[in-house]
Amino acid sequence: MLRATLKSLLARKLRLVLSGLAVVLGVMFVSGSFVVTDTLNRTFDAIFADAFSATDVSVSATPKVAVSEMEGEEVAAPLPAATVDKIKNLSGVRSATGRVDADGARVIGSDGKVLTSMGPPRLGGNWTGADGLMELRSGRGPTAADEIAVNATTAELGGLKLGDRVGVLTLEPKKQFTLVGIWGYSGGRSSIGGTQEVAFTTPVAQQLMLGATGSFSSVVVEAADGVSPEVLRDRVAAALGDGFQVKTGQQLAEESADSIQEGLSFFNQILLGFAGVALFVGIFLILNTFSIIVAQRTKELALLRAMGASRRQVIGSVLVEAVAIGLVAAVLGLAAGVGAGAGLAALFGAFADLTLASVGVPLSAVLSAFVVGLVVTVVAAVLPALRASRIAPIAAMQEVSIPDRPLTRLSVAGGLVLSAGAAALGVGLFADAGDGTLWLILGGVLVSFIGVALLTPLISKPVISALGRVFAWSVPGRLGRLNSGRNPRRTAITAAALMVGIALVTGVTVVMDSAKSSLKASASEILKAEIMISGDDNGSRPPTYDPAVLDKTKTIPGVRAAAGLYRDLVLADGKQEYASATDDFHGLTEAYRTTGAAATLTDLRADQIAIGEPNATEHGWHTGSQVTVQTSRGEPHTYTVAVVYPDDALPGNLFLPTAAIKDFGIAQPTVGFVRLDDGVAVSAVLPQVKALLADSPEVSATDSATFVDQQAAQFDQIITMIQILLGLAILIAVLGVVNTLALSVLERTRELGLLRAVGLGRAQTMRMITVEAVVISVFGALLGVVVGAGMGAAVTRALKDDGITALVLPWGRMGTYLALAALVGIIAAVVPAIRAARLNVLAAIAHD
Repeated sequence: MLRATLKSLLARKLRLVLSGLAVVLGVMFVSGSFVVTDTLNRTFDAIFADAFSATDVSVSATPKVAVSEMEGEEVAAPLPAATVDKIKNLSGVRSATGRVDADGARVIGSDGKVLTSMGPPRLGGNWTGADGLMELRSGRGPTAADEIAVNATTAELGGLKLGDRVGVLTLEPKKQFTLVGIWGYSGGRSSIGGTQEVAFTTPVAQQLMLGATGSFSSVVVEAADGVSPEVLRDRVAAALGDGFQVKTGQQLAEESADSIQEGLSFFNQILLGFAGVALFVGIFLILNTFSIIVAQRTKELALLRAMGASRRQVIGSVLVEAVAIGLVAAVLGLAAGVGAGAGLAALFGAFADLTLASVGVPLSAVLSAFVVGLVVTVVAAVLPALRASRIAPIAAMQEVSIPDRPLTRLSVAGGLVLSAGAAALGVGLFADAGDGTLWLILGGVLVSFIGVALLTPLISKPVISALGRVFAWSVPGRLGRLNSGRNPRRTAITAAALMVGIALVTGVTVVMDSAKSSLKASASEILKAEIMISGDDNGSRPPTYDPAVLDKTKTIPGVRAAAGLYRDLVLADGKQEYASATDDFHGLTEAYRTTGAAATLTDLRADQIAIGEPNATEHGWHTGSQVTVQTSRGEPHTYTVAVVYPDDALPGNLFLPTAAIKDFGIAQPTVGFVRLDDGVAVSAVLPQVKALLADSPEVSATDSATFVDQQAAQFDQIITMIQILLGLAILIAVLGVVNTLALSVLERTRELGLLRAVGLGRAQTMRMITVEAVVISVFGALLGVVVGAGMGAAVTRALKDDGITALVLPWGRMGTYLALAALVGIIAAVVPAIRAARLNVLAAIAHD
């Protein structure tokens, strides 16, 4: 039986390729995800090991607000200069060097634009001289307050050369420096991990990067001969006591790498999630393929039964074929995944200016490839295998395959499954399921898709009949319409595969478009400012501007009020919160449609705080409550809640007084609101505000409508990303259409021969196959659009309390999806249609 199965499989190589292609693509996505993250993990391991290779022991003050890599940028607590002297006098210390290293030094290139970074930090620090790792390429280190040196990457990106006057943005507004030195690193590298670096003199670095002179961000300690880093670490820690973080260079490298791996793990989970969608779609394809194969082999399997093969052996025969296909697909998918992973890693490396580690194949990629390849294929083949086992020996004597069973049981099962999925989805969206909310939503979506797929055969015949009427004006069109509806199960599974990808894209589009519309509507209601000052985030730190711009803006004729918004990550009663503050509370309420008790406030006293209702409810705060807040800099301060305001009454859920701004991690505004006097045209004031921002190239001034459009455009970026990541699932679904048609052509060889014999021409045959493909594809897309719109509407309704109040159905995009589905059907039909047209008529008639 095993030999017969393998020979049957090898005799139909095309069927083998078509069956395994979906698994190959799905496995490629899964294994490629592990390859790219493994490559990037080892890349960052090497980067941090290199960065801390010259560090025996590092000392830093415990941050006032600890922040993980996923939460944002941690602000280093200042280390007093006296600590450096104390460490120098300890036994076993050869040298102790105070270092200033902080993210946020943004260099302005020769084109007048800030050098952006999509990952690596932009560090500013003090010049401590070249060493074994750091090499001065040209010039010298800075010695005067208006001199800087930069690493070679920064010089190259900015088009900078020695002697240039260079603008740099830091904790303070733009300052001009003379470039006197350019350095690189051993091995001919221009940077470590694509980091942009600027070196100032020590006092200037302290002032610009830490906010005050006389302090450092860390101390690098070199051990004396015969003293290990671990021993020196313990000595320094014992001498300094609490409030300091004392670590070896190896510890720092490992902790930094672990922090990056946390982010990469999240990235990997996203990729695996989309790989799961692709594999889920692949199951439909494989299920359909094996169903067609079993139908084609009805007589063969019946002969085996007549010769004595048991039902178990028939099931085993189909499953062995599935295992063989799964193994081949796993090997090919793993190879493709290694290539795809290497390509993605190279793209990431080029984008972030990283020197990548060599591409490796982790054990997780190999195991996942074979487990996924086998499991998905075998699971998809189980139902066809059971169906094959029910073929009676007498079928060998029949001229046609056994007819399809009624759809009653399938439809009832589909209704029950859909109900269960909808219930789980409803609980996840509308009830409080705690930590299980996400799993309920994901499970509900998955089960709902299965339920819809099971119900699809019931609705396929009438819907396809209606769709096919568009082509019923010709004989090939009528034949294609009839062919597409003759086997509801087969058509339904093919369409369901396309339905999943289209439904997910449509659902995300509905939610994002609804959020975008709600944002615009909300902004028009709550934003009274006619002019906004803001920038695009292109790094770990938000773009900022000189606070003096706001003071000058207030003096422009026609300006009624101007206020800046400052933000910081703080600890409020020990819990992380994003805090806001403004330099002019009254001006902010003038520019923002502040309502409730907050509208009566003209200012917050130094010991007062304002709390939004969501935060107040969550923490149990109320007017008069005492809240202790620790900002990124400064000491803890206890405030009294002056007012609890409605959620949208102010741009933030926790407002600190103006006096607290000096202790923020970034004591510069990130957003500005400008309110004009009644009757004053925006065009009369906007150019003057733009002129004031000449030294703040990270931000720009726009009218409020443009600002809202810019914020809303972020939702379009999310939609585009989702469409790209779901592209593989849709590609697999397209292959499903190709696969179904190709196998269907093989199955209908004799029928096609008879049609050709009675006068159907080659072109007509191709049109018939094309109509069949188009109808199935449009049916799948129509299902996807309807299901996706329904799910998107449900999610939008569930997010009503989070500010998404408008439901927007993207009719234009949904129409585009249907049009693209028709195009997909035409493309998918090309190969099967050509094959059908080239059939030898006499051989086809004689085909068994």
